[in-house]
Amino acid sequence: MRTAKELLIASKAFAGEYRWLSWWHLGSTLAALAIMVAVAVSDIHWGLRSLASIGAGLVGVRLFIIYHDFQHGAILRDSWLASCMMYLYGISMLNPPSAWNRSHDHHHKHNSKTFGASIGSFPIMTTETYAAATPSERFAYRAARHPLIMVLGYFTVFLWGMSLRPFLQGPKRHFDGGVSLVIHFGLMLYLATLGLDILLFGMVIPALVASALGAYLFYAQHNYPAARLKPRSEWSHVEAALHSSSYIKMGAVMNWFSGNIGYHHVHHLNHRIPFYRLPEAMASLKELQSPGTTSLYPADVVACLRLKLWSPEEDQFVGFDAAELTADRHDRTAVPEPHGRPAKAGKQSTYKTA
Repeated sequence: MRTAKELLIASKAFAGEYRWLSWWHLGSTLAALAIMVAVAVSDIHWGLRSLASIGAGLVGVRLFIIYHDFQHGAILRDSWLASCMMYLYGISMLNPPSAWNRSHDHHHKHNSKTFGASIGSFPIMTTETYAAATPSERFAYRAARHPLIMVLGYFTVFLWGMSLRPFLQGPKRHFDGGVSLVIHFGLMLYLATLGLDILLFGMVIPALVASALGAYLFYAQHNYPAARLKPRSEWSHVEAALHSSSYIKMGAVMNWFSGNIGYHHVHHLNHRIPFYRLPEAMASLKELQSPGTTSLYPADVVACLRLKLWSPEEDQFVGFDAAELTADRHDRTAVPEPHGRPAKAGKQSTYKTA
């Protein structure tokens, strides 16, 4: 078995792109999206339009992964044409480059460090910090990890989290967030003038589908039963890739729609590996062949969604029911403050997962 340094070096053999293949994947994906949207807005039976609209949403996930890889510098680097195309995509689909790069780069540098900032990720509390939290803090935390946050990912993750909030927090730094909102809703308004059905099938449904699936994949990549997290003092990049990033098993069709993002442990080991070479890297590097896994089968999805808190004692994710025992123990041992309120065990902390 290779050392961590040796594994990183070995992964560089897969970090080179095939430029013609990168263009093929981008061009064919755009063509597939155009065909799906064309069928969705055509004058045929609404059932077929609905299927095409959902299909457009699935292709939208693949296009997002291509955008994601471009932002990492894994594909089409230094291409002015690709830069223009990806910028237009990000701006028009609520993925402004400034907010995306800031949050996602932070995620790759701090993924799975306990007690880190939850920038660009789903927040996590330990059982102890949850027990010490105020009722309002617990409510906010439960809301942030509720499945509806993923189902409504268009509003929660992209509209608010990627565009509006960054713009409000730093209008100069994230000016493109405001531009994204104007262009996105301007496009929706234009489609509405052509017909509400065109707006619904041509943009609304695809955006809702792509955002919901993307948000869940974002979650399950680091919130899965076999995940292991470490304190900052014990954290390492390679360990986080191998033991805190999942391999989401999918068939060939879903691997195509998701741009192989299920090979997430490989991506976290070396983000310069193009998405179309991730399976090749996993097949070639023995250390990548025994990852923690999950899938898109309902039972595995439910198992991931039940994971709410990190338990340092059990060294695994647990549900809120386990936290109640910790909360009861905390309440019995808390030292009263002068005004009769129990003292907190420590400041609420969250850390990155997605």
